[in-house]
Amino acid sequence: MGLATRRTEGRTLGAAIVRLKTFRAGAAGAALDVFAIRIVAAIFAYGAQVLMARLMGRTEYGIFASIWVWIVILGHSSTLGFAQGACRFLPADQARGDLAHVRGFLIGGAWVTGASACTVACVGLAVVWVQGTLLDGPYAGALLLAALVLPLFTLQDFLEGVARSQNWAVLAIAPPYLLRQGLIMAAMLGVVATGAPAEAWIAVACTLAATGIALAIQAWLLILRLRAVLLSEIPRYRWRAWLRACLPIGAADLAHSAFNMIDVVILSMLMPPTAVGLYFVATRIQQFVPFVHYAASAATAQRFAFLHATEDIPGLKRFVRIQARLTFAATVTVGLIIVAAGPFLLAMFGSEFEASFPLLAVLVAGNVGASLFGPGEDLLTMIDGERFGAAITLAMLAVAALLCLALVPSIGVMGAAIAMALATILRGAGMALAAFLVHGIVTPVLRFPSRAGS
Repeated sequence: MGLATRRTEGRTLGAAIVRLKTFRAGAAGAALDVFAIRIVAAIFAYGAQVLMARLMGRTEYGIFASIWVWIVILGHSSTLGFAQGACRFLPADQARGDLAHVRGFLIGGAWVTGASACTVACVGLAVVWVQGTLLDGPYAGALLLAALVLPLFTLQDFLEGVARSQNWAVLAIAPPYLLRQGLIMAAMLGVVATGAPAEAWIAVACTLAATGIALAIQAWLLILRLRAVLLSEIPRYRWRAWLRACLPIGAADLAHSAFNMIDVVILSMLMPPTAVGLYFVATRIQQFVPFVHYAASAATAQRFAFLHATEDIPGLKRFVRIQARLTFAATVTVGLIIVAAGPFLLAMFGSEFEASFPLLAVLVAGNVGASLFGPGEDLLTMIDGERFGAAITLAMLAVAALLCLALVPSIGVMGAAIAMALATILRGAGMALAAFLVHGIVTPVLRFPSRAGS
């Protein structure tokens, strides 16, 4: 091998190392930004839930919790996968300099998202009207207002995906998870102080106002930043490619949202609102734990797509290992802190919610166990494995539902917690196995034998 060839290879290897270090530094900074914002947002959300629980009591709070669960499930899935698709297509198109398709995705994705959410809201109202009894009871006002919240929630989810695709972590996370929560608290305090009843429909009305304001601010800031980095290209559309990738992601989003909320849904069908409220409080506190994975995903998922698009497979594998280890360590740390502080956090809701502590401990254990398996889901979503991810999530949704239906009638709310902890761990294991079989990349923290070079 000649000296010139060795020098060329040395420069190539050096450039790859520098690029990986740059990615690691950028990802670490973005992850810390996202994690800090989500922690502050979780504190705001926790404060909002404490406020509502104390103002409304367990019954009205249970009604609000049931409505909010459906907003989250339908809102995330109504993007039809275009929110996550933004993190997949936009970085890859920008890496190739294909700005016309970038603009096309931004415009087309916004229209698809808005139309889908409005359709889902109308269909949901029609189903409730046909069902009949819900519109005659205490759920009526909250359901009607929830139909207005849904399109705003969905559009904000799409904007979050677009901002994430550009590595604008603060702009992606702060408006929906910090500003919106703060506005909900301010609105709830304001209207109750003026004499409005502390009922579930009032809480949903406050959520509607807060979501609308947060969406408007995020859209304005995002448009300004996009204009600064994108040229005025004539938009071009690749509907077949986008829909072929995004619809499975959308199915996975629906399954994922339903998976995260199926325990509350089944409890609302089998148990009274007071039991739902007791369980929902535990889920609101344990939400700090999966935020670690969310922060890591928000900072690294689009980087997986970029490294794959540039064919830097060794760099991608090293990046995955680093992300998996750091995420697991942070998840364990946060989980221990939450369990230790659990009695104090629950006491803030009132003495009637202190019985939620065993539920909290079981739910945290499930999230820590799942984090052992690394970012398998992100790899499947970002690199041609979205159908496997959707299938696994759907399968685990069925497992979680069956476990809840089997355990809740016999052991009550604890049955739902055990069911979700087991299903969460099984889902993480399934994603890791699929990522290994599809891409040959080992994602678990505790490594198993892999293909050569992985």
